[in-house]
Amino acid sequence: MKQPRNGSRPRRWVVKIGSALITDEGSGLDHHILSRWAAQMAMLASEGIEPVLVSSGAVAEGMQRLGWLHRPHALHELQAAAAVGQMGVIQAWEASFQEHGVHTAQILLTHDDLTNRKRYLNARSTLRTLLKLGVLPVVNENDTVVTDEIRFGDNDTLAALVANLVEAELLVILTDQQGMYDKDPRTHDDARLLKQVAADDPRLDRMAAGSGTLGRGGMRTKLRAARLAGRSGAATVIAAGREPDILRRIAAGEAVGTRLTPSRAPLVARKQWLAGQLQLAGRLFLDAGAVRVLREEGRSLLPVGVTAVEGEFRRGDLVSCVDSDGEEVARGLVNYSASESRTIMGQASNRIESLLGYLGEPELIHRDNLVLV
Repeated sequence: MKQPRNGSRPRRWVVKIGSALITDEGSGLDHHILSRWAAQMAMLASEGIEPVLVSSGAVAEGMQRLGWLHRPHALHELQAAAAVGQMGVIQAWEASFQEHGVHTAQILLTHDDLTNRKRYLNARSTLRTLLKLGVLPVVNENDTVVTDEIRFGDNDTLAALVANLVEAELLVILTDQQGMYDKDPRTHDDARLLKQVAADDPRLDRMAAGSGTLGRGGMRTKLRAARLAGRSGAATVIAAGREPDILRRIAAGEAVGTRLTPSRAPLVARKQWLAGQLQLAGRLFLDAGAVRVLREEGRSLLPVGVTAVEGEFRRGDLVSCVDSDGEEVARGLVNYSASESRTIMGQASNRIESLLGYLGEPELIHRDNLVLV
């Protein structure tokens, strides 16, 4: 993927595409439209946007490959269909993106991966590395190992959590509808497409609770996804995936579909979400130089600035960063356990590998996972 010429931080999108679109209403993968979306995402990448794709369709494709005419109810059969279908979905996306010189990577996640602190950091580091390398991640639910997660609309929630994970600016949910309406357009001639509305607008809940389109066809889960994405400041656009050049038009600022806006700016939302997530598991004592770097320069915390470690925490736990007097300066998700932190404290980052036998991250706490207090 091409990086922006001005060196500024690239914009990041999460694009979620549902099964009904990918599989042409369940009749097998629609390779032609996959190729069209891949071309548009390659275009986004060439303009400095970093797309992350959340793709549905594994179960539907597996059913088609296995010759099943009806969706099974037994969990083990759903998981088997997902395992078979995932091969086809990934092969199709890889072939489509290769036409444009874009490398892809398969990422299979469960919701547990994004709520467990250690796995959250691992997934975040992997995705950040892939994007830095110019690789487009293709994310899907790991349907072969989940228990009750296989249900309609679940990938909407997964896409929102991925948006939180990678700090996306925008979540795009492509569906088989034009967007959200204030009434069911099939039964109300005066139904109005909602062009832009705050994701937290309580009127949306009343619409979702009724019999209109918002409560049908997965729109309820899309509203929930928009609110989840808004926790880290991402806006959400719900639009018709089969509209010509839909992603290009969104990138150009055209008012297509429904745009659900977050209640907070991205940075503020990210910090508030981080600060409120976890209980403190330990403390890192910092020297004066590290305190100054955090407060004045907004940089990451490196091991060299740590003078002491208190507590028994694990990678991904929330720890407090304090000055020599014990006054809290910041808190964040730590990249190393307490014992590892004690080993590398006071040392330059280039010594981490020789001291621990491996290099996880050069930072003890990355600035994106750090909030000043």
